[in-house]
Amino acid sequence: MSHSTQTSTSDLLLQSFQRDFPLVREPFAEIGNRIGVSEREVRAVCEVLVGSGIVARIGGVVRPNTIAASTLAAVGVPGLATDSVAEKISKLDGVNHVYLRENAINIWFVATGPDRAFVDKTLQAVERLSGQPVLDLRLEHSFYIDLGFPLKGTATAHGLRTEPLAEYCPEPWDRDLVQVLTSGLPLSPRPFQRIANDIGRSEDEVIGRIDHLLKSGIVTRLGLIIRHRALGWSSNAMVVWDVEPGKLEDKARILATHRGINLCYRRRRYQDLWPYNLYCMIHAKSRESALQTLEQASRSAGLDGYPRQVLFSSRCYKQTGALIVAPKEAA
Repeated sequence: MSHSTQTSTSDLLLQSFQRDFPLVREPFAEIGNRIGVSEREVRAVCEVLVGSGIVARIGGVVRPNTIAASTLAAVGVPGLATDSVAEKISKLDGVNHVYLRENAINIWFVATGPDRAFVDKTLQAVERLSGQPVLDLRLEHSFYIDLGFPLKGTATAHGLRTEPLAEYCPEPWDRDLVQVLTSGLPLSPRPFQRIANDIGRSEDEVIGRIDHLLKSGIVTRLGLIIRHRALGWSSNAMVVWDVEPGKLEDKARILATHRGINLCYRRRRYQDLWPYNLYCMIHAKSRESALQTLEQASRSAGLDGYPRQVLFSSRCYKQTGALIVAPKEAA
């Protein structure tokens, strides 16, 4: 790949390095060599992208409920109290995503932590501060994950492989390393050396360990983590269906292959309050485009006629990396 006058350095970085960040001692220099600019320019542009909010961080995404715990959760809060409650939820340790969605159950968040007990305490805290029951919508099966965002076209690219390339062999320092990856790499010429110094390992050990975490599927990708709204993907719809368990997997696997579907999961359901068990995410640049993708995907998967809800997000309160190490352990 070479730099051209028609394509800016920022565009090249956003297009090509949302995954497969180079695992070498000087990764920014390697990126510069690939796109035809200096290492200094690559880091400077990365700093601008992070500082402007287009890129949340340059780092990793951890697969849910592997090295740590997480759950999607939701709570219904009356309109006048919505902002206040959402902001309080956002301040809780381990809550890394908080969205307002168009539904009576309107505040949706992800609670993360080193173990399930930590997550449970977070959900209990949300119940106390909101005065409302919290839905703990635990992940039961993942059919497709991709949150890469192209500058043009449909907001889907490469799916997360379902089978790891290597069996995960735990090391005692994995949590500390993954916490750094989910927080963001230092934008220094040798970021892995900086990480190694902080956690008491060698640079080559850190690089090799990240490679293992990627191949074993603990870390699903390493690269520029994009805030999709900043790139124009502003119509974010979570769609949920109530599907009989015996038919869900076949329909989900078809749904997951449809262009424009970013995430596809089976989650725990509450028969009376929230009976939905099949979830997908659609990110588009307009509401009309998102609904068009939905109708096409629903038809192809044989989901027309099944009870469903379409929940567009109307506000993002928080979007950060997962909490892997409890605050007192990280001190």
